Amino acid sequence: MQKDSGSGAPGMPGGGRLRRRRGSNEVPTEVVKANGSHLLVNDQNKYKSMMIRVYSSFWMIGGFAFIIYMGHLYIWAMVVVIQIIMAKELFNLLRRAHEDKQLPGFRLLNWYFFFTAMLFVYGRILNQRLVNTVIQDKFLHKLVSEFIKYHMVTCYFLYIAGFMWFILTLKKKMYKYQFGQYAWTHMILIVVFTQSSFTVANIFEGIFWFLLPASLIVINDIAAYFFGFFLGRTPLIKLSPKKTWEGFIGASVTSIISAFVLANFFARYQWLTCPRKDLSSGWLHCDPGPLFKPESYTLPEWVPQWFPWKEFEILPVQLHALCLGLFASIIAPFGGFFASGFKRAFKIKDFGDSIPGHGGITDRMDCQMVMAVFAYIYHQSFVVPQSISVETILDQILMNLTFEEQRALYVKFEQMIRERQFGAS
Repeated sequence: MQKDSGSGAPGMPGGGRLRRRRGSNEVPTEVVKANGSHLLVNDQNKYKSMMIRVYSSFWMIGGFAFIIYMGHLYIWAMVVVIQIIMAKELFNLLRRAHEDKQLPGFRLLNWYFFFTAMLFVYGRILNQRLVNTVIQDKFLHKLVSEFIKYHMVTCYFLYIAGFMWFILTLKKKMYKYQFGQYAWTHMILIVVFTQSSFTVANIFEGIFWFLLPASLIVINDIAAYFFGFFLGRTPLIKLSPKKTWEGFIGASVTSIISAFVLANFFARYQWLTCPRKDLSSGWLHCDPGPLFKPESYTLPEWVPQWFPWKEFEILPVQLHALCLGLFASIIAPFGGFFASGFKRAFKIKDFGDSIPGHGGITDRMDCQMVMAVFAYIYHQSFVVPQSISVETILDQILMNLTFEEQRALYVKFEQMIRERQFGAS
């Protein structure tokens, strides 16, 4: 913290040291004004902070690569852990601002709503894969089918129980605070589970559709940091005074090029491109499909004659990757700007301090949240075939019909096919 060079800050006699509450990450306004407008290129301590940031990034990327190698279930577990830490950081945000108004047991109610929302979201996303996992066991298949059938009503009554719990804990003269906390909890659930639900859906559609968007955000963040670190001169936006146009443009070019190159690299591995239809952890083998097979392209006639390549081969998925790279470099950073404005509104520097040099988990997930939603919507809109397929119909049969109903459908369908064959002959 900086000492006051004058006669003392208002309300602080004798020019004492600026203080903040122990255990809080709130930043005094004087410090924000003194340090907030410095660009990295002019920061005297930038090399020390860079080394801390690089060291943390090295361990994060290494751990991330190991989890990717372990497979879909481990990536899903990582997402759940990130969700819990993000919720903890966001729950604590108002708790620090209102330490004098804490209510016994109120935090437990927050987590009750959190895990109810988790059961609802993942039950909806993974129900079919859960059925596929236990389809060989008649008892488990029946149990899981019953769970899926009554999943929505179960989650609804769990939520209603929490709603009644909240009403019964209301205290006189605390209504405004308690209702504010209730609204804050629901906003956190929307923020955390909206992006994570799309993230998990991307994972099981093929790790490729999770890994590429996530990697592009990491690359964009690293490139923006280093371009701004060495070249940054022109401030980009007032919400984030250390972000510069040089960093933004350099990161955009780097992200788009990286998208094209990484798509070609990731597409070589079936472990990354094959969708996971169940919740097992075995190795995957599948036909990668036309998206991941090279196609020849011929340049149009207006291309100059001196250009050396008239024909070239690329993977169709690399063209989709360019769209993801464009979004990651231009639109996704606004998630970071939103987070910066949010932190300024609460007068905090970071959401937490769990990652040295980076802040909290939420500080690393701001752009990832925007990117995950776009990646899922893009995949469903422009990559997944929109027509009804045999696989889609089979998924619906397995998910919605009991074993006896499936057997009856099989017998009826077999009868219909035989009648058609005899009619045709």
